[in-house]
Amino acid sequence: MPSGDLMLLDTASLYFRAFFGVPDSVRAPDGTPVNAVRGLLDMIARLVDDHRPGRLVACWDDDWRPEFRVAAIPSYKAQRVAQEVPGTTGIEVVPETLTPQIPVIIEVLAALGIARVGAPGYEADDVIGTLVAREVARPEAVRAGVDVVTGDRDLFQLVDDDAGVQVLYTVSRGIKDIAVVDDAWLAERYAVTSGAGYADLAVLRGDPSDGLPGVPGIGEKTAAALIHRYGDLAGVLAARDAGDPGLTATQRRRLQEAAAYLEVAPMVVRVASDAPVGEFDDRLPATPVDPEGLVELAQRWGLASSVRRVVDAMSGVDTLSG
Repeated sequence: MPSGDLMLLDTASLYFRAFFGVPDSVRAPDGTPVNAVRGLLDMIARLVDDHRPGRLVACWDDDWRPEFRVAAIPSYKAQRVAQEVPGTTGIEVVPETLTPQIPVIIEVLAALGIARVGAPGYEADDVIGTLVAREVARPEAVRAGVDVVTGDRDLFQLVDDDAGVQVLYTVSRGIKDIAVVDDAWLAERYAVTSGAGYADLAVLRGDPSDGLPGVPGIGEKTAAALIHRYGDLAGVLAARDAGDPGLTATQRRRLQEAAAYLEVAPMVVRVASDAPVGEFDDRLPATPVDPEGLVELAQRWGLASSVRRVVDAMSGVDTLSG
């Protein structure tokens, strides 16, 4: 598929990758590390330069560990909790030198005029899922193709060739090595033929990095084979309940023992398509909305070269080739 006109950034995924991909020796004039800021800006510049989206949204985690997911599966992202805070699901473990860079990212995005959008009680994944659903629901004559940019596999579930939705997956810590994830890529890599099939596979397989146990004994290949045989997760569970002979006795037992998990896991794994995302302007401006503020930020934080790359990319000047 060609690149879409709407680009949705899984922002935290990208700035975490930038943080670990750019040396922390990259610092502002006052010695503050700005490696995540620089890396993220360079990623955005290259993405805009290479794909020329007319609309761009930096999707944000207003809640990195939503209560509705934790209530369903208490282990969800539990290994990432730095400390418990009353009334919350905990504070996320974030590298000490990354934390002060996040407000800088927010200020620079605002000065550039790049929309930064979150939703109370939801993750960036849910914001992305909601914006994808809204775009797909538009009349075909005005519907844009969508590029979702992420370093996490979770969003593979949104891939849909018919709807014009693909994922630009940052394979490495930078942005130079990107896999274009479409239906064919999923079929080749995971033996599922759609984003929905990938979501079902993810439920069965689980994901230790997110605290999702999956069905013990049902790994990725077995999960894909079951989905291929029965069509989707609902078909697998129907086969389990009917005692279908296509399931081995062991597979049936494992699926039965995981019944409580399988009842709630789809809601945890699947991104929301109806998060409370308000109306906003997602057009990528040709020039920064606050040029003076942007210059001040660039000077204060030593970001002049990276900011210039983004500004040139926004204006259509190709400074990144070669």
